[in-house]
Amino acid sequence: MNWQTEIDAELEKATQARALNNEGQARVCARRAAGIAIREYLARQGIRPPSTSAYDLLNLLKDDPRLSPDLKQIADHLTLRVTEEFKLPVDADLVAEARKFCEDLLK
Repeated sequence: MNWQTEIDAELEKATQARALNNEGQARVCARRAAGIAIREYLARQGIRPPSTSAYDLLNLLKDDPRLSPDLKQIADHLTLRVTEEFKLPVDADLVAEARKFCEDLLK
C-alpha cells in the first residue's frame, strides 16, 4: 500500500468510528493518518523518521520552523490528552483537522 492509500484508509476508519460513537478510536485513526503523512514528509526531505509512533512524530513536527502556524496547531490538537470524561480540552474536530494536516503537509 502506498502512503496516500494508507492515509485514506485511516481517515475512513476514523469516520466509521465516529459514526459508531467511538470518538476515542476516531482520534487514534486521525493521529495515525497524520503519522503516515509525517513519515512521507520526512522521507521527501531525505530524513529517516526517528520513530514509528505518530504521537512522537507529531511532537517532533510541532518544532519544525517550516511548518505553518495552522499545521502546528493541528499537531498540537492531535497530541492533546483527553480529560477524565474522555473529552478533548478544546473544541476541535480531529478527523477534519487530520485530513487538512495530511493534505497541506504533502502538497
